[in-house]
Amino acid sequence: MIKVTRWTLMLCLMSLCLGGCGYQQQSLFPEDIKTVAVPIFQNRTFYRGVEFDLTEALIKEIELQTPYKAIKAPSAQTRIEGEIVNIRQNSLSHTREGGLVQEIELQIVVNFAWKHENDGPTICQNNGLVATGRYVVSSPIGEPLELAKHTAVQNLARKIVSAMRADW
Repeated sequence: MIKVTRWTLMLCLMSLCLGGCGYQQQSLFPEDIKTVAVPIFQNRTFYRGVEFDLTEALIKEIELQTPYKAIKAPSAQTRIEGEIVNIRQNSLSHTREGGLVQEIELQIVVNFAWKHENDGPTICQNNGLVATGRYVVSSPIGEPLELAKHTAVQNLARKIVSAMRADW
């Protein structure tokens, strides 16, 4: 039978406490990057103006959620290039009387790449990133398409910034 003394027990407990649990204090974003340029996204759809809204939302999200500064392209270390490849509307519900569309989901699909400036390597890339927004078209509510577009654009900006986080 092994006799455990108080000292042995205290040493074991101290080594567990001092050893930690394997957690590291590390930035969520690559630390060697300080600036990002965000040129206006290309728009391959017939919905005009979405590219400006998305670019503006992305710049604001980068400034709010990352340690990076969004600046003009020539002097930035990196750039995010993207294109809106598809926007579609799907009816989600219909009225009981007459079967008129009641609620619609707007879906925006983008491709983007975050690259080092001067044709450097790609840091991250995502094709087919999707975000949605919904609006009610039937009376008495009658929300505009702009509401769903705004929601989808904000969701896309958050998803792109989330993709910019460092791989663990």
